[in-house]
Amino acid sequence: MNFWSLLICLCLHLVGSVDRSRFKTCHQSSFCRRSRAQTESHYELESDSIHVSGHSLEALLINTDTSVKYKLELTGLVDNTFRIKINEAYPLKPRFEVPLVLQQVDTAPVEEVNRDDKSVHIALSQAKQNSVIINFKPLRLDFYVGENLVVTVNSRGLMRFEHLREKGTEEGSDSEPDLWQESFGGHTDNKANGPTAVAMDFTFAGMEHVYGIPQHADTFSLKDTTNSDPYRLYNLDVFEFELWNPMALYASIPFMMGHNRQSTVGVFVLNSAEGWIDIKKGETGIFGSLSNMVSGSQPQKQVETHWMFESGILDMFILLGPGPKEVSRQYGLLTGTTPLPPEFAIAYHQCRWNYNDQDDVNMVNSKFDEHDIPMDVMWLDIEHTDGKKYFTWDSRKFPDSVNMIENLSSKGRKLVTIVDPHIKKDNGYHVHTDLTAKGLYTKNPDGGDYEGWCWPGASYYPDFLNKEARDYFAEQYKLENYKGTTLDVFTWNDMNEPSVFNGPEVTMPKDKRHLGDLEHRELHNMYGFLYTIATHQGHLVRSENQLRPFVLTRSAFAGSQRYAAIWTGDNAADWGHLESTVPMCLSFSVAGMSFVGADVGGFFGNPDGELMVRWYQAAAFQPFFRSHAHLDSRRREPWLFSPGEMSLIRTAIRTRYSFLPFWYTQFYEAEKTGVPVMRPLWYEFPGDEGSFDREGIHMIGDALLVAPILKKSATELSVYFPGNELWYDVFTNQKYDVSGEISIQAPYDKMVVYQRGGTIVPRKHRIRRSSALMHDDPITLHIAVNREGKARGSLYIDDGRTFDYKTGGKSIYVEFKFEDEVLTAKMLQPAGTETKVWLEKVIILGNGPNNNPARVITKNEDVYVDTLYDTSANILTIRKPGVNLGEEFTISLK
Repeated sequence: MNFWSLLICLCLHLVGSVDRSRFKTCHQSSFCRRSRAQTESHYELESDSIHVSGHSLEALLINTDTSVKYKLELTGLVDNTFRIKINEAYPLKPRFEVPLVLQQVDTAPVEEVNRDDKSVHIALSQAKQNSVIINFKPLRLDFYVGENLVVTVNSRGLMRFEHLREKGTEEGSDSEPDLWQESFGGHTDNKANGPTAVAMDFTFAGMEHVYGIPQHADTFSLKDTTNSDPYRLYNLDVFEFELWNPMALYASIPFMMGHNRQSTVGVFVLNSAEGWIDIKKGETGIFGSLSNMVSGSQPQKQVETHWMFESGILDMFILLGPGPKEVSRQYGLLTGTTPLPPEFAIAYHQCRWNYNDQDDVNMVNSKFDEHDIPMDVMWLDIEHTDGKKYFTWDSRKFPDSVNMIENLSSKGRKLVTIVDPHIKKDNGYHVHTDLTAKGLYTKNPDGGDYEGWCWPGASYYPDFLNKEARDYFAEQYKLENYKGTTLDVFTWNDMNEPSVFNGPEVTMPKDKRHLGDLEHRELHNMYGFLYTIATHQGHLVRSENQLRPFVLTRSAFAGSQRYAAIWTGDNAADWGHLESTVPMCLSFSVAGMSFVGADVGGFFGNPDGELMVRWYQAAAFQPFFRSHAHLDSRRREPWLFSPGEMSLIRTAIRTRYSFLPFWYTQFYEAEKTGVPVMRPLWYEFPGDEGSFDREGIHMIGDALLVAPILKKSATELSVYFPGNELWYDVFTNQKYDVSGEISIQAPYDKMVVYQRGGTIVPRKHRIRRSSALMHDDPITLHIAVNREGKARGSLYIDDGRTFDYKTGGKSIYVEFKFEDEVLTAKMLQPAGTETKVWLEKVIILGNGPNNNPARVITKNEDVYVDTLYDTSANILTIRKPGVNLGEEFTISLK
């Protein structure tokens, strides 16, 4: 790459404009073009090859055009899930199968219900209502929950499986263009294995909406792509991405969820090659149940999807719910759940590219205290390093980094430093010389180390598919290797798509090699995932497996949630990008990545005060809460806005800290269940059709409904209240007995958040400099009763740092119930530790007047405490019940 080309690449990153011509359309991607043009099936199952035994069915398929045979394996998995694998029966060499993503998943017995000359009916033995009918000619798989058809596979005949072949050995095999070589943007892709695409269609029966397949800057309910490009899954560095389109971004998670009033179903295709997914809505199905296969039925809505990948095999999972939370649990069993983060990680983070030097960091740190704004984490971008060499420090700017870190730590704060995967070509840089000597870089087809360009200039890219490379990187996080750090330093993995400024579509060429002769095209979408495995492992190694890691990644694949949090990437300081944060976060959430957020204020540009205030108000109720800004953006720390605006920003951040006990409990429960922390309304109200395509509104857990203000100058908004519930404004305590959409006043100082009737939310009202300083502070329970005067909730407490909650059971998990004027606290698991946290106050909303003293009963005491009833607000407060939250208790108002 010449100097001027590199300069153009760098400038494009700096100014943040999208040049669409640098990124492929489906028509410019030969395998997408071929797959999208297919109109009929050529695959049949050979009925005499069927073998059903134990947990699986095996059979042979044949492509009737080519006579190539394939092996189909249908396996029952625990928790109402089927796996379908289709691979070449006799390939020239093994095809790539994605490693490291799946957890150890138990199989489940299956049984043959019946078979005739046209089909075979297979049911899960432990859940016989869940079954599949496999039709032989042409191949089609129909999945049922009870009598209801929920998903069909290959009903449109769009299956495609391009078998491995030698170039020029099959008549007509080289007649189509771009099969063995194609060019784009001045780059030529030589395909050593020729055409290897796989494709399959999935129809979501009886459904009008599908969700997931992040990452795209689009609506939450995925759009019909009949008149546009398909949604693309190809991890790319797309700076200042455009909105409301199916272009690929930094992450690719091939998981989709369909939902209607009766059922929810998930489809997961385990393939890490480039993918495209077409969606067609509004079509009508032929039948909707087993009985109607014979008798016929009324046509029904359905969503047709067509999944196309450049290579690999067809490895598909059908998750049969029957509800959204069950589908999330099932996906969590397959790919893992989000582990409980360290407590600081769910608090507020302050970042920009870049804080200039040690004095700058110290100044910002002290300014948060001066302005009484809590903050837990300072971040350093690439400029803190010695010449873009990761695991190093610029000694002029940061002469005593340990002292700087300890200054943060003294206030309970942490530091995050960036460590990107591109390694500077510098023979004086030990990481480069080690990786070169060990042969751990990604290779060119001729065996030499691949060189690309990124922030350091000439750069090399480790082969993270190689465990030795991951182990090497993990070792670099040890304190004796990453000098100038402490255990209070955590890690940000950026540019890990990987970003290559002079590569095709700003990424690594597909013909580069991993582990010998495996082409990069096979695993491109999991490169960043592999890198975060190494980083996560490094955090474990450096603390001898004692401390929970915190890693932030930009690139992700299925399973990334086990190792890292994610943010939505290089957004912009405009109202549209604020609006996009909700659907983008929800799309990640339903696809398994609970710990997600967006850069507050927008990475590019200069937000005005109104945008900044509204962004903080929205982000305070999203899982990952970080302000971040571009190198060329004006400084935007909260105190740099007007006094009134700073006050509103302070309020938003302090509100986040008041809800930390609730957030922490939600994250713990997300690890246990797989159900995301940030949820669409229909997760809690699956039968409310008005919520299915509702944008810009969401739940946190089952208790909080959040409707952020997303439009400039808006002072009111329409809020949709699902179901038939009571709701309480968390700031004014005003009760709403409403169902459906109503107009809410939302002046500049208003955050629109409601607590659901029937829930109990734990909060802390003593806001300090950081979450660590609040760790042992007392709890206030906010009880919002439903129409029956009942409520329930939970609270989880541990040390906030270590794995003792797993390895030693050192935690407290308590359930609260309020019913018939009595509040009870029962341990959901034996209390494994003591806690200094006590119950300071109980606030009961909507319970009606009661001026009687409250009787507090524990195993050691039976006392009465004061209550106070606010007639105007209809709030009953139990003052200083004084019980320790590590013990069970009862508080009676009778």
